Amino acid sequence: MGPVQPRSAPEKETKAAPARGGRRPRVPEPCTRQGSGAPAPGSGATIFALSSGQGRCGIAVIRTSGPASGHALRSLTAPRDLPRARSACLRLLIDPLSGEPLDRALVLWFPGPQSFTGEDCAEFHVHGGPAVVSGVLQALGRVPGLRPAEAGEFTRRAFAHGKLSLTEVEGLADLIHAETEAQRRQALRQLDGELGDLCCGWAETLTKALAHVEAYIDFGEDDNLEEGILERVDSQVRELELALDTHLRDARRGMRLRSGAHVVVTGPPNAGKSSLVNLLSRKPVSIVSPEPGTTRDVLETPVDLAGFPVLLSDTAGLREGKGPVEQEGVRRARERLEQADLILAVLDASDLASPSSCNFLDTVVTPAIARSPSGNSQRLLLVLNKSDLLPPGGPDLSPEVPSHLLLSCLTGEGLDGLLEALRKELAAVCGDPSTGPPLLTRARHQHHLQGCLDALGHYKQAKDVALAAEALRIARGHLACLTSGGGTEEILDIIFQDFCVGK
Repeated sequence: MGPVQPRSAPEKETKAAPARGGRRPRVPEPCTRQGSGAPAPGSGATIFALSSGQGRCGIAVIRTSGPASGHALRSLTAPRDLPRARSACLRLLIDPLSGEPLDRALVLWFPGPQSFTGEDCAEFHVHGGPAVVSGVLQALGRVPGLRPAEAGEFTRRAFAHGKLSLTEVEGLADLIHAETEAQRRQALRQLDGELGDLCCGWAETLTKALAHVEAYIDFGEDDNLEEGILERVDSQVRELELALDTHLRDARRGMRLRSGAHVVVTGPPNAGKSSLVNLLSRKPVSIVSPEPGTTRDVLETPVDLAGFPVLLSDTAGLREGKGPVEQEGVRRARERLEQADLILAVLDASDLASPSSCNFLDTVVTPAIARSPSGNSQRLLLVLNKSDLLPPGGPDLSPEVPSHLLLSCLTGEGLDGLLEALRKELAAVCGDPSTGPPLLTRARHQHHLQGCLDALGHYKQAKDVALAAEALRIARGHLACLTSGGGTEEILDIIFQDFCVGK
């Protein structure tokens, strides 16, 4: 906080102060799970849906949530008494209207609030044939008080009842959509509450700081307050600023981990770029031909590289195009090169002295390596392909060739070393989800942490104690929005759209 003029408490006549010994009402802690503050849409109804995947399978799981779950379970099972809570029980399922047998299934009863949604829930583990699943869903639809669930409605009810914070909801969505090992690890950490717990700790720091500032406002002219109370708050704010700034600098890594890092394969014509793309993607993405300039456009494919999600781009060979089509391909290749998170620079190991190889080293490889130590700039791996064409002594390397990896796309020799190097580079680009602090995986996280940091900047500049307290309240509000959504239904709608029906 900036120097307060004067540093003593404000005059009592200028504010409506509470009686001595009292305190202003405090806002609830943002780190406590209190739900969204509003009931989930249609929360008075009981919902049902198929929770397992569509199509034939050994076992399909159908679930219900809501006050009529017990009635639904009794209506479809024989005998009609409820099974013991949270214990699987084998029951005959029957149509509640016709009495026709539908299946013999395991049923489970989860009385609220000790359930996923916090409401009474039931699960039917039926055989996974389409006719069985359809018959049970139709039977549930004929039970009074039940309706089909909307996408994400089970999770939204869990959030509304305080079973999950908003960051945990996002972690659950990411876990469902995870396609690589790194994505799974990151999503599981967020679902376990690591990001929410981190924000909770920050919020508690701000709560204590705000309490001290408000105590100074209320009782600053008394002698009962400790010496240096505002200086202690200033110190806490500085420490929190440093922590927030560190996480915001790493924000792009978490978003890359969630959506995929952009890896661009580039090099002069006929260096083996398309062969490398096919080798890494394990499928024929690009046409391979001995004729230079075969690839004219940017070809992109999502791949799992060393456990990390990657958008792999094959580009035209960098040279002066021999026609308008190739010239456009080269232009697009250079454009993609500027957008890359990681560059795979490919050269023909048997043709390093050629003008095209030397020009590529001078114009692409050397400048990228010179920039790579700085912050979040691009990273580059130099790959010398066609090692199978080299003499036994290896390539004739001039001193200008930087650190590199030898590879033969034809025989696969050197592939393990390349994959290990890619793993290390992608861990630096995306962050290692196994270690370190939790990552920020969404733009929403970055927005609220930046808002919190900006509010702390206003606190430091404030010349009045009341304005400083208001800045701290705004900072706490951003942390509350990060974990609970702040009651904004539009934001919640966007988040829960990521879920399928039945989750």
